[in-house]
Formats: sequence, structure tokens, C-alpha cells
Amino acid sequence: EKHLVESGGGLVQAGGSLRLSCVGSGFAFDNYPIGWFRQIPGSEREMVSCVSSKDKYNRIAESVKGRFTISIDKAKNTVYLQMNSLKPEDTAVYYCGADCTYFYSTGIIDFWGQGTPVTVSR
Repeated sequence: EKHLVESGGGLVQAGGSLRLSCVGSGFAFDNYPIGWFRQIPGSEREMVSCVSSKDKYNRIAESVKGRFTISIDKAKNTVYLQMNSLKPEDTAVYYCGADCTYFYSTGIIDFWGQGTPVTVSR
């Protein structure tokens, strides 16, 4: 069974940093582009970033460009989201999901992690 497990969320002051981790198991990590998403109550889940080690692409949302970086450690089956210069509007539950390739056009993700909450205080 395919699993994704997020960690690293928490409470941070505006301007601070957090690094989120997403560990995958039960599937061939190279075959699934992994994305980071976030959702606030009452809003749709938005994709923050999507990365594929196999196809060597890396997408990042305009709202976080220059502040967030996605990376992969294939040896650990882990995708990271480094978040710097955090703002209160980054407050959300952050999820990782796969396969993120066609999320913008279809909204479909094959499987999700359970989410990790991030709160940025003023």
C-alpha cells in the first residue's frame, strides 16, 4: 500500500523558516512526481510545488517563488519543502501528494499524506 507521511509543521513567527518532510513508502519513488499542497479551512487545496526526479522538473507557485524550495533525497524516499521568510498568509495545513503532474489541469492526485499544520504568527 502506498503511503506518504508529512512532518515538520509547527508554529513560527513571521520571517522565520520551517522545513517540511514527506516520506514515501510502498511505491517506486522515482515513478511518482511528488507535490506539496496547502489548504486553509473553506478554501480549495492549492499546489505549492511539484517535483519529479525522473523527469527532472520542478514547479513552484508564484505566491511562494523565491521563498520556498522543494528538493528530493531519493536515498531516503523523502521530499522536502524548505520554507523561508514565512508570512501569516502561509498559515495552512500542508499536504504532500502524488502524482502531481496533471493537478493543474485535472485536480486529481492518486494518494495523499495526512497533512502537517503550519501556523505563522505576526
